[in-house]
Amino acid sequence: MTDANAQGAPVENHGWRVTFAGLGINLALGVLYTWSVFKKNIPAEWGWQHLALWPYAVSCLVFCIIMVPAGRMQDKLGPRLTAAIGGILVGAGLILASQTTSLAGYIVGFGVLAGAGFGFGYASATPPAIKWFPKAKTGMIAGIVVSGVGLASVYIAPLAAALIKAIGIEKTVLIFGVSFMAIVVGLAQLLKPPPAGYVPEGEVPPAANNGGLVKKEEFTPGEMLTTWQFYLLWFMYACGAGAGLMIIGILADMAKKQAGVELGFVLVAALAVGNGAGRIIAGIVSDRIGRQATMCICFVMQAVLIFLMSMATQGTVLANTAVLTLMSAFVGANYGANLSLFPSATKDYYGVKNFGVNYGLVFTAWGVGGFVLALVASFVRQSTQSFTFAYYCSAGLLVVAAGATFLLRAPHHVEESEPALVRGFVEAG
Repeated sequence: MTDANAQGAPVENHGWRVTFAGLGINLALGVLYTWSVFKKNIPAEWGWQHLALWPYAVSCLVFCIIMVPAGRMQDKLGPRLTAAIGGILVGAGLILASQTTSLAGYIVGFGVLAGAGFGFGYASATPPAIKWFPKAKTGMIAGIVVSGVGLASVYIAPLAAALIKAIGIEKTVLIFGVSFMAIVVGLAQLLKPPPAGYVPEGEVPPAANNGGLVKKEEFTPGEMLTTWQFYLLWFMYACGAGAGLMIIGILADMAKKQAGVELGFVLVAALAVGNGAGRIIAGIVSDRIGRQATMCICFVMQAVLIFLMSMATQGTVLANTAVLTLMSAFVGANYGANLSLFPSATKDYYGVKNFGVNYGLVFTAWGVGGFVLALVASFVRQSTQSFTFAYYCSAGLLVVAAGATFLLRAPHHVEESEPALVRGFVEAG
């Protein structure tokens, strides 16, 4: 398949190859979500089980922070180098962790090094893929690429459990480090952005009005930060991610203590499948009906599901394993939808030229909203022995986010078209 550049010269389209390479990278980076398996198998003699959340928490925090400089590197130096650095850091971090039994060693290895690697890899997977396709397919392509992280736990968690049982946690972490370093670095070589001036098939450049002005398509990070839309997007993302991660964090515990269901791992698996599938489905739907409408639907559905979960007590129909499994899958799907809708909206509003760093800034909402709220909910639950705060706080934030979708609209900035600029220079001369 070939498209054209701005001068009409044919350009071979590498879009699907790049899309599936990005998907593969994210499937490998999903090793982040094996931490629950690692934590469960930490030997008692290591003496730090009660602090076992720290390597994972540090990893997520570093991941979130690194997304901004990694996104800028992706924009300036390209996705191949940036993703390869991510693979090397993830591998090095896991290899380092495999050589120690200390909490500090795991915080540095899994938390800092691997966390940075997740940021570099994740920041490089989506931008080159969506640049090959027209705006009408942005949601679908973004959904396919990021679905890898959501689906990864479906295969990595049981694989990690089986390997730990067979060869122990140290050798398992080492194997993961070597394997995922090779996989990510290898797939990074397939990440290729389109050449400058590339115009995807079916894309129509914005037309200038009588004054030679066109709608501004590309925003620098500084320009993006001057628009109120950025802050509303950030707030909505924080609400959607925070609500989803609150429920994810208590799901297995809730199933056992509140609903009396012993098969919590079934609910977690259903949530993981929904998480991956929801990213693709929401992306496709948003291409058809718009980002705001899809966001509103997902926020409202998630609020209703969380309210129903609050009523799933022993003896009720909602506490049935089959019903809880279905609800868990939909909770996962609505949470995963955020991870395709918000990068798509960022590209729609602020363009592709600086998409890496711009989405990195938007993505900080996932870290702040998701993990701060999840940790607060966990603290309150431990103090009160109740899930009430997590349920009602999550549902309330989602209702507010749904209302905010009615205020959201694209920035209405204009700039002179290139011919007008050239004409102005000629006249000035």
